[in-house]
Amino acid sequence: MKALIILAILATLGLIVYTFKQDKNFKKLLITLGTFTGILTLAILGNITRPIIPLFIAHEILVIMAWGTLFIYVFKDKYYWWWFVSPLVTIGLFLFLEFLGGSGHELV
Repeated sequence: MKALIILAILATLGLIVYTFKQDKNFKKLLITLGTFTGILTLAILGNITRPIIPLFIAHEILVIMAWGTLFIYVFKDKYYWWWFVSPLVTIGLFLFLEFLGGSGHELV
C-alpha cells in the first residue's frame, strides 16, 4: 500500500512537470505545486483523526477528492479552492470533539 501511495505521488509530480513542459505556464506550475504540497500536508495531518474511524474515513475521502480536483485544475484550468481545503473540516471537527470530550484518545 505504501508503494502505491509513493507511485501515485510520483505520477502526479510527473504529470505536473509534463503539463508545464507543454504549456510553459510558470504561474500555473507554482499554484499546482503549492496546492499539491498543501494536499499532502493535510493528508499527513489527518492521521490525528485515526482514533475516530468514521471521521478518519471521511477525511481520507476528502483528501482523495481534493487530489482529483487537482487533476481538474491541471487539465481544465478550473480551480475549486473549497475542495482543496475541505480536509480541514474533518481535522477541525476532530479537534472540537476532543475539546468537548477531553483527551479520551491518544493523539498519534
